[in-house]
Amino acid sequence: MARDWTIGPRARGALRYLAAFGMVAVSTAVAEVIYRVFDTDRLSMVFLAGVLVAAVTLGPGPAYFAAAVAFLVYDIYLVEPRFQFTMTSAEDFLVLLVFLAVAVLTGGLAGRLREAQRRAEARARTSGALFRASEEFSASGHEDAVRQALAHRIAETGREAVVFENGRWWSAPAGVEPPGPLAAAAADPLAQVAPGQVDAWRLRPLRADGQALGLAAWRSTGRLHADDDERLVDVLVDMAGAAIARSRLSGARAEIQARERTDQLRHALLSSISHDLRTPLAAILASASSLREFGDRFDAAVRDDLTLTIQEEAERLNLFVGNLLNMTKLEAGALSIEPVSFGMSEVVGRVVQRLGKRAGDRELVAGAGGDDLAALGDPILAEQALANVVENAVRFSPNGARIEVCARRADGQVVVEVQDEGPGVPDADLARIFDKFYRSPATAAGQQGTGLGLSITRGLVEAMGGAVEARARGDGRPGLVVALRFPGARP
Repeated sequence: MARDWTIGPRARGALRYLAAFGMVAVSTAVAEVIYRVFDTDRLSMVFLAGVLVAAVTLGPGPAYFAAAVAFLVYDIYLVEPRFQFTMTSAEDFLVLLVFLAVAVLTGGLAGRLREAQRRAEARARTSGALFRASEEFSASGHEDAVRQALAHRIAETGREAVVFENGRWWSAPAGVEPPGPLAAAAADPLAQVAPGQVDAWRLRPLRADGQALGLAAWRSTGRLHADDDERLVDVLVDMAGAAIARSRLSGARAEIQARERTDQLRHALLSSISHDLRTPLAAILASASSLREFGDRFDAAVRDDLTLTIQEEAERLNLFVGNLLNMTKLEAGALSIEPVSFGMSEVVGRVVQRLGKRAGDRELVAGAGGDDLAALGDPILAEQALANVVENAVRFSPNGARIEVCARRADGQVVVEVQDEGPGVPDADLARIFDKFYRSPATAAGQQGTGLGLSITRGLVEAMGGAVEARARGDGRPGLVVALRFPGARP
C-alpha cells in the first residue's frame, strides 16, 4: 500500500515556527559578519529585518516568536558584555519594544493580507468550479450523465463522491466504491428527504420541485484544501438536481411535441385518405347508378365509357388501398419477400398500358427494353412501386407532356427510369421527396394526395435489395427523373 505523505495542520504550524527560527539564525550570521568586519554592535536593524520578513511571510505567531528570539540573541550574543543577558539601559528596552511592535504590526497586516488573498483564491476556485459544473451540466443531454458529472465535480474539490439513484451509483475518483453501510443508507427512503451522515460520509438528496432525483454522498480526503467550503458541494448538488429536472422536462416536452406532430400527421393523413377514397368511390357510384337506371337508354359507346370509368376508378382505389397496406407492413417490418427472377420489360409494359388510360392528353411511352432485363425480386411489388412513380409523373405533368419509362441494365442491376416534363423539384428537396408525408412546396399547390406514393416505392424497392433516387433532367428542360434500381438476375 502506498504511504500517505500528506502534512497535517500541526506539522505545518511547527514548520512555520522553525522557519521563523531559521530567519533569526540567518540574521545572526549576517550580524556576526558585520560585527567582525566593521567592529560595531549597532546591529539591531539586521535583526529587525529578520523579524519583518518573518512577519510578512509567516504570520503573527511566528513573527512574535522571531521577535523574542531575535531580541535574546541580539542582547546575549552581540551587545557588550557579550554572552550575558543584560537589560540595564533604556536602549535595551527600546530595542525590545521596537522588535515586538514591528512583529505585531507587520504580522497583523501581513496576516490580514494573506487572509484576504486566501478568501479571494477560495472565491475564484468556487466560481470556476461552479462555472465549469454549470457548463457540463447544461451540455449533458441525459440525466445519468449529469449524475456522473456531479461525482467528478465533487471529487475535484478534494473529496470522494458517490451519487445514487434507484440502486445504481456513479463514483469519483475512479475506483471508489460505496461501503456497505453507505449503500444501505442510500436505499433508505428517508435518505431521499433530508441530509444525513453515515460514518465520515455526508448525504444530501438530489431534489427539484419536490421530486426525489437521487442521493449524493461524499467524504473529505487529504487533498481537501483548507479554504474549501461544504457550501460549494451543496451548491453543486442543487445545480445537478436542477439540471436533471431540466433534462426530464426537455424529454417530456420533446415527447409532447412528437405527439403533437403525430396528431397533425394523422389528421392530415385522414383528411387526404378521405378525399382520395371518396373521389374514385364517387365516380364508381355515379357510373354504376347511371348504368342501372338509364342503361337501356344509353347507346353502346356511353355504356362502354361508364364501364371503363368503373374499372379505372376501381383499379385506382385498389392501388391506393394496396399502398396503405404495404406502408403498414413496411413500418411493422412484416413485409416478407421471396425474391424470384422476373422480366422487367413485362412489368414496364403492364404499368404503361394500365396507367396510359388515365394519362389523358399526356403521352406515356415505354422505352426500348430487352429480353435480358431479368430482375430479382417480387414482380407484383415491383409493378406497384413503378406504378406509384408513373402515376406521380402523370399527376404533375401538364397536358401534352411526354412521360418516358425506360428500362436498361447497368453494372449488374436493372434500372428503370421515369422521366416527365413537370415542374421539377428544387435540388434542396430531391433527397426528401421519398420521405413519408413530404410534399415539395414547389409542387404541392393545387394537388391532392397523401405524400405516401414515393415513400412506399422506396420501401418496396429497398425491401427487394434495390434503391431509388431522383434528379433533374439532364437536357436542361423542366422535369424530374426518378430511377429505380433492382438487383439483376441471370436471364
